[in-house]
Amino acid sequence: MKTYKGYMIDLDGTIFRGNEVIEGAQEFIDALYEKNIPYLFLTNNASSTQEEIANKLTRMGIKATPENIFTSSLATAKYIKQVKQEASCFVIGETGIISCLANEGLTIADENCDFVVMGIDRQINYEKLAKACIAIRNGARFISTNSDIAIPTEKGFLPGNGALTSVVAVSTGIQPTFIGKPEKIIMEEALAVLGLAKEDTMMIGDNYDTDILAGLSANVDTLLVFTGITSKQDHEQRDRQATHYVDSLTEWIPHL
Repeated sequence: MKTYKGYMIDLDGTIFRGNEVIEGAQEFIDALYEKNIPYLFLTNNASSTQEEIANKLTRMGIKATPENIFTSSLATAKYIKQVKQEASCFVIGETGIISCLANEGLTIADENCDFVVMGIDRQINYEKLAKACIAIRNGARFISTNSDIAIPTEKGFLPGNGALTSVVAVSTGIQPTFIGKPEKIIMEEALAVLGLAKEDTMMIGDNYDTDILAGLSANVDTLLVFTGITSKQDHEQRDRQATHYVDSLTEWIPHL
């Protein structure tokens, strides 16, 4: 069995479910920590900061620092900076995306922007959507942190960023560049942070349509864990399957 030098790991459905740790997750992360194997928690969450996510994991008993967290907001900010060093951005989003853009030295603008950036925004309104549409029609490049159309909560599935993004896309006729999983952009940005080659890294997740497809798109080996979205039966019907699959993360500890 191949040994991997580093791991990218999904959160919701893989490490926790709501506010509960998934069985085997803590033991798996402890094993990585004890063996000094680098890992990044890779999440499409664009609303929270690295510190907020790390604090949540720590409270759950999962070893994590802000440096272990890589969000779609962080990937978005790094991507935009590579495209244009001193870009100005009109942002629909919350603290996570705004702070990441600012930390990369990018300007938050209300008009005359280079980019329109959309992340989940639970205070979204017509005026924000209108400004985004006007800016895009005036030539601003359209970026969205992720294409998630629904997000699971204790209330049920609520509209995700992909659903909000579709309003602007339909109105302008312009499709955005999506950054988060399953796109390979977030994978490439995360690999750069890990400092590891693709062939030495594994992507772990519970959702075939985001986590596993992200690995496939970036030519990174994958481990599907059946603790969340994708069932064994669903996985068996896919044309391209995950490199490895397990019922619990504890099953992978002997392969570290």
